[in-house]
Amino acid sequence: MTSVREHWQNVYAAKTPEEVSWHQQTPRLSLELIARAGGGSEASVIDIGGGASTLVDHLLKAGYRDITVLDIADAALDHARARLGADAARVNWIVADITARKPSRQFDIWHDRAALHFLTAPAAQHAYAEALCTALEPGGAAIIGGFAPGGRTKCSGLDVVQHDAESLSALLGDEFALIDAIDELHLTPSGAEQPFRFHLFRRRVSA
Repeated sequence: MTSVREHWQNVYAAKTPEEVSWHQQTPRLSLELIARAGGGSEASVIDIGGGASTLVDHLLKAGYRDITVLDIADAALDHARARLGADAARVNWIVADITARKPSRQFDIWHDRAALHFLTAPAAQHAYAEALCTALEPGGAAIIGGFAPGGRTKCSGLDVVQHDAESLSALLGDEFALIDAIDELHLTPSGAEQPFRFHLFRRRVSA
């Protein structure tokens, strides 16, 4: 049986980043929500499941200096590093399964576009939430996006979970306050439409 890591390794061995359905030349909504999270270019950002996403390119261009990209497949990160060239040295790259390895430091902003929605087992979802709590500073922002309710139930041959504000709030607990939920219609490279929903949470600061 193919492991999750092997699955994603195979995906990025078979296709270029521009060919996968989730490719975005400019991740506008992610960038807008990161800007809303506050802290400006001084904020530390971790991109969960960032893979070969172009988000890191745009964050570097915007002046962010503390960027970490975590993905289970080093083949995906290899694409991003090759694309960035010398600028790749300005990014911290982590090959890890977020449900099995908690980040070793804290960040101001946690960004996830379509990593959590692949975690269909409750135990994996709770491990993700624990990693988020470990990694996010009090007062920090968590941006979590995935397929919107009523949309697709599979991606890349894998089942996904369609989260909404209620399910995410229940998963993260009272320590997190929902700030906003925004829908986005993503157009794949082939022209297909995929409804996404992004959620912006703020971690409460204890009294």
